[in-house]
Parts: sequence; C-alpha cells; structure tokens
Amino acid sequence: MWGPEIGGGGDVGTRSGGAEVVVDSPAVSDASRVMSSRGRVGVFGGTFDPPHVGHLVTAINVRHALELDEVLLVVAHQPWQKVGTRELSSSEDRLAMVRAAVEGLPGVRASDIELRRGGPSYTADTLAALDQEDPGTTWFTVLGADAAAGIDTWERPEDVAARSTLVVVDRPGVATPLPSGYDWHRVEVPHLEVSSTDLRRRVRDGRPLEFLVPEPVLTVIRDRGLYR
Repeated sequence: MWGPEIGGGGDVGTRSGGAEVVVDSPAVSDASRVMSSRGRVGVFGGTFDPPHVGHLVTAINVRHALELDEVLLVVAHQPWQKVGTRELSSSEDRLAMVRAAVEGLPGVRASDIELRRGGPSYTADTLAALDQEDPGTTWFTVLGADAAAGIDTWERPEDVAARSTLVVVDRPGVATPLPSGYDWHRVEVPHLEVSSTDLRRRVRDGRPLEFLVPEPVLTVIRDRGLYR
C-alpha cells in the first residue's frame, strides 16, 4: 500500500496493464487549467521516507495519462499529519533520496520548494509558491486514495482546489469514495504492494530492498546510515 504521503497514503492500481484516466465531476476543469503557456505539471507531494518504486510508477503513469510535461516529487519539510507520530528522517536526507530516485527519469523531478520555505508543509502554500516561481503553469495535485478521501482535513483545501486540478490515484477497478464539492480526475496505475513503513523495517532487519527501491536510493540509505 502506498501513495502520496502528505495527508495519508493510498492504494493504486491499473486495469488491462495500462494507465486509465476517468473524469469524475460535472466540470473537471476550466479553460485556464486545460491550456497553459508554461506547461502542465503534476505536484506529487510526500514524506518519501524512503521513496520507492511505487512512487515512481505513480509519477510516470499520471504523467502519461494526463499528458503532463513533468511531475514534481515535492518533499515535505514538516509533514504536518506525521510530525510526532514517528521519528522522521531529516528533510535533507529525504530530498537526497528523491533526487537519487528520479535521476535520469524523463519528466520527473525532485522539488525542494517546501524545504526552502521551511515550517509545516501545506499544499496550499506550496501551490502558491509554485505559482510565484512559475506563473502561468497548469498545476495538477496528485493524491493517493486516503489523502484524497481526507482532503477536508487539510489546511485550506479550497485553495488547493482553486489553484490546481485534483487527481486521485485509484487501485484497479476500485473507485475511491471522494468528498463532494471538488472536481476530480481519476487515474489508475499499476498496483504494487510496497510501503515505506515496510522498507524501513527491512533495513533494520537486514532484509533486502533490491527492486523495491531504485539502486541509487539504496546507495543513499547505506551511505547515510538511515533507518538503523
């Protein structure tokens, strides 16, 4: 089980082995969202502690399904729903792992915008900052099923919906029940039973992580002595 980690994780999957996008609202997007002189960019936020193959599968399939120019993996500086629930790796270590994970992957990029801003990581603030840095871009906020279902608990969810198209990543053939009052896109991507929680335990137990995280991420984990 895995997915965007800000506001919770989610399950994802696919049908017939490919990515499928389904419109789930009376008015998914207006003309300003459909066309942009600066491009179409996914914002995939998370704790990424550690990033794994499931995150990358989500990013590349959402990019393909929605014809995005790129997807940003936005590393949370202080994930407000996780602070105090467990010990977190430093945001610098998590950013280093995400940068290693996406190196050489076309159309997917690590973002340090929440580290540069500091403080708690709220998607509404992140989108506002991204708009300042890249005005005219069309933003797509990518959410796992649990995060999407809990969007009403977020800080200023109406701002998130106003500044971006909301994208929920579903498991194959299972439509996540979603809060009303928002316009949603649904994307199904291949389902992988990988979780960051299990990966941290694997490191502590000395079990293998090969093929669950990209090799460059393994190198960062080992070099920095993470999860011991």
